[in-house]
Amino acid sequence: MLRAALFLVCVAVAVWLLPKKGANSYNYEMNKPWAYSLLTAPSDMPIYLDSVSAKAVRDSIDRAFRPVYVRDINIEKSAIAAYATRVNSTHDLGLTPQERNKLIAALRKFLENGIVDQDTYQLIRGGKLHEVRFIHDNTAISIPTDNYLSAREAYTALDSIFADEHFRKAIEKTAFSQFLVPTVVKDTLATARLYEDMLQKAMAPRGVIQQGERIIDRGDIVTPELYSLLKTYERISGQKSANQVDRHHYPVLGQIFYVVLIFGALYMFLFLFRSRIFSNNRSLEFVMLLVTGFLILAFAMNDTIRCGLYMVPFTILPILLVVFFDGRTAFFVYMVEILLCSMVAAFPLEFIFVQWIAGVVAISSLKELNRRSQLVRSALFIFLAYCMAYAAVEILQAGTLDKISTRMFGAFGINGILISFAYFMVFLAEKMFGFTSAVTLVELNDVNNPTLRELSRECPGTFQHSMQVSNLASEAAHRIGANVQLVRTGALYHDIGKIDNPAFFTENQHGVNPHDALSPIQSARIVIGHVTGGLKRADKVKLPQVIKDFISQHHGHGKAKYFYNTYCNAHPGEEVDAEAFTYPGPNPQTKETSILMMADAVEAASRSLTEHTVESITALVNRIIDGQIADGLHDESPISFRDVNTIKQSFIERLRTMYHARIKYPELNSDGAKPTEPESKD
Repeated sequence: MLRAALFLVCVAVAVWLLPKKGANSYNYEMNKPWAYSLLTAPSDMPIYLDSVSAKAVRDSIDRAFRPVYVRDINIEKSAIAAYATRVNSTHDLGLTPQERNKLIAALRKFLENGIVDQDTYQLIRGGKLHEVRFIHDNTAISIPTDNYLSAREAYTALDSIFADEHFRKAIEKTAFSQFLVPTVVKDTLATARLYEDMLQKAMAPRGVIQQGERIIDRGDIVTPELYSLLKTYERISGQKSANQVDRHHYPVLGQIFYVVLIFGALYMFLFLFRSRIFSNNRSLEFVMLLVTGFLILAFAMNDTIRCGLYMVPFTILPILLVVFFDGRTAFFVYMVEILLCSMVAAFPLEFIFVQWIAGVVAISSLKELNRRSQLVRSALFIFLAYCMAYAAVEILQAGTLDKISTRMFGAFGINGILISFAYFMVFLAEKMFGFTSAVTLVELNDVNNPTLRELSRECPGTFQHSMQVSNLASEAAHRIGANVQLVRTGALYHDIGKIDNPAFFTENQHGVNPHDALSPIQSARIVIGHVTGGLKRADKVKLPQVIKDFISQHHGHGKAKYFYNTYCNAHPGEEVDAEAFTYPGPNPQTKETSILMMADAVEAASRSLTEHTVESITALVNRIIDGQIADGLHDESPISFRDVNTIKQSFIERLRTMYHARIKYPELNSDGAKPTEPESKD
């Protein structure tokens, strides 16, 4: 039920995030190949100028265009009449009638020559407005602007005409400057109308593409001319969709079908090939949360930042899945993510190819995360993979290096930097979902860990036994492709429950055996108790669940056979309660815990061998492991017979090395005689 709900929620989120495109909506860029099939004109389409040509035409019009002005004669007459009244009515100017007329004539001349506003004068002075346009009886007349002045410039020129002091005083008293008003004024409406008419004529269609005629086909480069045609096509299609109901306008059904198929494929893969992940709610939640989370991030980045889709550190997803699961799962889930995100990519095939290369490099360069420096190395490799894949696509499509965008390399650089956050996400996933990474296992392997230090101090024999088991088990795990780091760590901690009663285990005894004073049932209870004691100690020091599995499963539901056999021999014919001598289990559930069970029993039994020949070691290994299989202790583990044979051979070779014969060195007598006592090489 939870898996179905999780599936529906993820599908709903993905479909909700996907852009709601119309049937005639395409992603394309100028000077890039057309990624879709043949496109034909839905109706007769006008051919407009492309953006480059249109800009050139507009610039040409702007340079040659002359705005429309009007001359306001009424303002001119009113200003002259008003000033004449003021001059003649002011009696203390000290001017003769002829001098008064000179001032009036000067004003008339300025106004007749033309007074313009300050902005227009700046254009004239800057050489940008040599002529202005007047329209008279629907006829345009161009007038030079050489004699036009602003009010300020006219007043300055007045000083040079009337240099005498009594004229200047009269000019000030009569406020001559107030009458220097603009008489040539820009007609904004006529100017805009004329400019728009000229622009429309210049931008008029250069031809027509008839209905059904070819516009562009897959692989064609989107030239500026074709780009303009495509925009026209979209505009016409949009107008048609607005006027009629188009069942393809919002193809939500297609998007739902697409997303359901992708998530369905993911579920099918996990169900058939990774049942452990599929059946574990936390693992499945983690996978789906990663896919949906990166989907949200990708869509957000794509909508807000140019090239944002290529800044998203998608390779963090396979890195996390490699750390916690395996490379095959990581690659499959990663490709699911890329296929979902390709729906918003401008060039889906290019996006999928570049991300595919980066994902392969990420998984290959980081098979197992043990150190932080590995992330830096992987980030560098991923950055180089992005750059090379992008360059390859651009050269393939454009046939030249000129079209490669440096902005993309910047996006890849940001992507590489963001990959460093994978280390933090590993830590976060461990806390939230209870996973255990190789980094944590490496930390737990440190013999200076408080628990291992206590084990070596309180139970030195058990500690040495755990070290030997770790060596045996890790070599076998390596040969069958199991998790070596996990087996090594589990072996070191599998017997920490013996810390509570070290003297009751033979490897820690020194001549005195406390079991001699106990009954077999009491002894069995103490020995079996090291499993539950180990689990309690593991909870106390907060060991990961995968390590606690080694503690609980390394004996499975096996028996404490020494005490069981002793009791049976002491009570012949009596019905024995086998449960009193049986470990609580469970039996091994994974290859790793099966390896540890085998290694633990074989290493302990090998100490009782009187001779360590190939034959005796081989017989011991076969007897121990075959006995466990016969007792059904490995029935719940996915380990195969081939794996078992490989493990046996590994144990035999390792034990032969551990118990190899030693070369005797002779002692040197003081008189040079031959030695009488041998000395071990070691």
